[in-house]
Amino acid sequence: MFEIIDKRQLSEAVFEMGVLAPRVARKIRAGQFFIIRTTENGERVPFTFSDWSAEEGWIRFIFMRVGKTTHEISHFEVGDTIADVVGPLGVPTHVEDLGRIAIIGGGVGAAVAYPVARAMAAAGNPVTVVLGARNEDLLILREEFEALPLERLLIVTDDGSVGEKGLVTAPLKRLAEAGEIDHAMAIGPAIMMKFCAATAKEHGVPCTVSLNPIMVDGTGMCGSCRVSVGGVTRFGCVDGPDFDGWEVDFEELMSRQRVYVDDERAADAEYSRGCSCDL
Repeated sequence: MFEIIDKRQLSEAVFEMGVLAPRVARKIRAGQFFIIRTTENGERVPFTFSDWSAEEGWIRFIFMRVGKTTHEISHFEVGDTIADVVGPLGVPTHVEDLGRIAIIGGGVGAAVAYPVARAMAAAGNPVTVVLGARNEDLLILREEFEALPLERLLIVTDDGSVGEKGLVTAPLKRLAEAGEIDHAMAIGPAIMMKFCAATAKEHGVPCTVSLNPIMVDGTGMCGSCRVSVGGVTRFGCVDGPDFDGWEVDFEELMSRQRVYVDDERAADAEYSRGCSCDL
């Protein structure tokens, strides 16, 4: 059992949670993920590490309440326990010798972008972060990014409530056109990553994307996280989550992400009917 040691609500549906997991915390590198089960009978759900301390033995993750398990865990409190925490999983993000890099974090993708930006800056790369959200209320981790030794932090919101109004591809395009970046990395919704990769490719800038396919076991056995990269089938859990954005078949990825939408909604509705937490 893994004890929850801190929790904070970042927006109406976004939460950050800290869990004691010393053996996991000692092995993490930026870009990796883990899988939890809230109870012994719960579903396996992947989350990406947003922070950790090898010395103190804790991990943190950020999630949006969108389905049954995220709805359930959003009601857990400090002192409660999670049945299973398995990780770290996946291939760590490559951070050395990338040159000038732009990291684009969209929505909850900022949770992944934060440790990646920290690691890339620590490796000596000049880092620009483009942080995007639909509005100011949904913008997360701004203070944490501001504390990093970045070249610059650019804020973009769809409605212009804070920072630049528009899409994250706009500052990425300007940086690429000005020849101010050697590499880009996009982390967020698949549609955002698709257009970031296309923008980078248009200007000859290599682009890494951190994919979030449907996942079950996280060890390469079930095949549910398969994605097509350069016409070759790869597994998001053991080959990724990072891939060459120029080569990813985003249409296939997004189609596969929608396969269980109706089932997810039904499971969440059934859970909500039996849960008095929101009453």
